[in-house]
Amino acid sequence: MCFPEQIPSLDGSPFALMKFRSLLLVIGLFSLVCRAAVSAPTIQIDLEAKAAPISPFIYGQFIEHLGRCIYGGIWAEMLEDRKFYFPITADYAPYKDLNDTPYPVVGASPWAIMGDPAGVTMQTADVFVGRHTPALHDGVGLRQLDLGVIAGKSYTGYLWAKASGGHTAAVEVALVTGSGGSARVTSTLKIEAGDYTKHTFTFTAPQTTDKAVLEISVRGAGLLLGTVSLMPADNVHGLRRDTLELLKQLNSPIYRWPGGNFTSGYDWRDGIGDRDRRPPRVNPAWTGVEHNDFGTDEFIAFCRELKTEPMIAVNTGLGDAYSAAQWVEYSNSSAKTLAGGLRAKNGNAEPYHVKYWCVGNEMFGPWQLGFMQLKHYTLKHNLVASAMRAVDSTLVLSAVGAVDAVNDKNDPAQVKRGVTWSEGMLLDCADNMDIISEHFYDGRLPWKPEIGRPELIPHVALLKNSIKHIADRHRELQARLPNLHGRIVPIAMDEWNYWHREYVYGELGCRYDLADALGVAAGLHEYFRQSDIIKMAHYAQTVNVIGAIKTSRTSAEMETTGLVLQLYRAHFGQIPLKLVGDFGPLDVAAALTADGKTLTIAIVNPTTETVELPLVLAHRKIGQKASRWTLVGVGEHASNTPGQARQVDLVRTDAVDSSKPLAAPAISCTLYTISLE
Repeated sequence: MCFPEQIPSLDGSPFALMKFRSLLLVIGLFSLVCRAAVSAPTIQIDLEAKAAPISPFIYGQFIEHLGRCIYGGIWAEMLEDRKFYFPITADYAPYKDLNDTPYPVVGASPWAIMGDPAGVTMQTADVFVGRHTPALHDGVGLRQLDLGVIAGKSYTGYLWAKASGGHTAAVEVALVTGSGGSARVTSTLKIEAGDYTKHTFTFTAPQTTDKAVLEISVRGAGLLLGTVSLMPADNVHGLRRDTLELLKQLNSPIYRWPGGNFTSGYDWRDGIGDRDRRPPRVNPAWTGVEHNDFGTDEFIAFCRELKTEPMIAVNTGLGDAYSAAQWVEYSNSSAKTLAGGLRAKNGNAEPYHVKYWCVGNEMFGPWQLGFMQLKHYTLKHNLVASAMRAVDSTLVLSAVGAVDAVNDKNDPAQVKRGVTWSEGMLLDCADNMDIISEHFYDGRLPWKPEIGRPELIPHVALLKNSIKHIADRHRELQARLPNLHGRIVPIAMDEWNYWHREYVYGELGCRYDLADALGVAAGLHEYFRQSDIIKMAHYAQTVNVIGAIKTSRTSAEMETTGLVLQLYRAHFGQIPLKLVGDFGPLDVAAALTADGKTLTIAIVNPTTETVELPLVLAHRKIGQKASRWTLVGVGEHASNTPGQARQVDLVRTDAVDSSKPLAAPAISCTLYTISLE
């Protein structure tokens, strides 16, 4: 190695970050100069050998109501169980899993009682929302722990309450920071009897901590506490500003929502109307509480803020055709219709014009709510798809596929018929689909505990191998189905990623390192090579949950894999070019920009040596202008952490000499943009 084995300690300050990024650049340049470059094949490109254009939807994202993807990641609400789904008891034991991590999973009430436990009861009469409402007697209170705040930053909140017994209650709401409550800011609210009323409060945090406490204390009379909310004041329509800024850098053209397994137990009607009156539910597929704060209207607002296309997955598990059709009507029909009228009543008179819809999710799997045999599900798919298109004939529908799935334990009819799930769907439902979905995950999968981490080169190849396998299987399958008459049903790879079982950022919140980033880059290269049949892909699940962005309670950071998605979305071309030859462990892809004026070449180098690849073009000449972006870090296990200086980052180099061989540093992903004459 020609670069230092040790780097200075990083304290997260801007100065330290600047030093680290400078060091990375120096390492990259130093290694190019002092390390003997490994002999590598020539990149020979015929600029007329073009493949099918790359769909921008290859850079899609997927968000699901799971773990800290929505709540704790995208949505700005800081409180757990703000609508009191769980009964509040004297036995304060809120966490059920990941207890030894910074983000344990809530499985009981996170509200602790202050004062006499008998002074808090769960009342089932005159309920504000859900099944019950906490009644607080004079002299007691509630507190929630483990809130993250930043010194000097403003936080806004509110509560709905009503005094009991015809009296007036005084409520002190306090934000407590510092050991032993040494720093405390308060707001006093006057609560009258009668109907529930909304009362707001604002705090400026006196200290930075992840151990802040919100306290609600009652004096003078008892009251019913309907619901509580606390958000950073800089939220954007309820969205976390720091997460939103990174999502804009990803610039994904389409988002799939709300699931995933979640959608098979989700009733979309729970997520519309007055946000505080929407019922809390247990998450039907995963753990914790579904607050229903982020529903259809919020998802559309989220997509509009990001200038992206929405894609909604309807419930074909426990759901039915009428509910799916009504969801389409709510989203796309005029205010004169039943469901469109509900949308208008909720403040959105104009239709949302949601074009892309998933008809269900993974219905081939016995883990799925409402799972059924193939012969039954094809009937249901056709019923649901027909009902949806009866509302809006312009919809683009994605059907549930699984090209290798044969459920020999639960579906003897499928076994006897001798077809895989995708084959049965294409045979029986092709007229009611526009695209067919496929899902895959690789890595240290939780359902395969025997799998450890392979060596770097095979690890980087995992995703691209799975993508190629699925594409090849569909080509073979669809070519022999007589009912398709030569038609190709495109693939939507609407869940794909590495999935590692070590969770750091809450449920399914695994960390990604530089090696994972190289694997995602190689996966993108494979999508480019399969551009004729794979027209859509959704990286799962964007934030925290096996996500491209990770958040703490007070900051957000781009994952190593997110940096790759950001890089290619911004700079890689749209017209792929066919390459010939064997590049060994390297993965090389090339494409022209849409205007044909720029050649883009990307090289994934999972080896421990720098390589230099000569470039030879046919039909055009290399121009004078070239730039390079390199994703580098100190070793394959380097990763990024919210609130700390990046260990992995993109280094840009302009004025690259395009006449020289293209250099790819060790354990890196490098993307060149080269002008053409």
